[in-house]
Amino acid sequence: MIELTIDGLPVRAEKGTSVLEAAGEMGIRIPTLCHDPGLRPYGACRMCIVEVKRGNRSKLEASCTLPAQNGQVILTSSPRVQKARKVILELLISSCPNSKTLQDMAANMGLNKIRFKIKDKNCTLCGLCVRYCKEQMASGGIWFVGRGNQRRVAPAFGVMPEECRNCGGCEFICPACSRACNADNLKDGLCGGCLNCVPVETCAICVRCSESVGSTGHKVF
Repeated sequence: MIELTIDGLPVRAEKGTSVLEAAGEMGIRIPTLCHDPGLRPYGACRMCIVEVKRGNRSKLEASCTLPAQNGQVILTSSPRVQKARKVILELLISSCPNSKTLQDMAANMGLNKIRFKIKDKNCTLCGLCVRYCKEQMASGGIWFVGRGNQRRVAPAFGVMPEECRNCGGCEFICPACSRACNADNLKDGLCGGCLNCVPVETCAICVRCSESVGSTGHKVF
């Protein structure tokens, strides 16, 4: 067994386990986009970055492709990690603003501004559909085409091969295919619908009095 420390907690994991998996086994949630338990780790989106401390130095690494090792000290939500994740999420939303998955992440992280120009490409280049087609369906009907800012997902030469089974799995797993609730009415690239959801704080002993408890005491809602 491998022993490491994640967010100050001692963690034991089997050899070959990634830091993302080791954290998940302890109930520590790390946001991911290109990762799926049924597919090989890819490390494309970088949303799952963590801070790896080595003495007085540290660096950011993708936890989905980072093997758990003895003596590792991992921080999953340090200020440095949170700042980097927000920048990465801004870049992803700027290229795929209508994705419900990305907009949900923005709400969870408290992201309220996109500083990059919105260029809706309707794709995050996460590779989930490509890997699903190859690894789960053994088809390889779609792949990455082009380079740089021309890179996209498409069948070779624009022709769907006979190997494609029309299973729809690529659409099912794609984070861009699930549209945000305010997709047609985004404000500066953000949906903002979930920001209106505020948790209700109740008494220590709840008697279902239909009241919430705030800094100023009880308030009927």
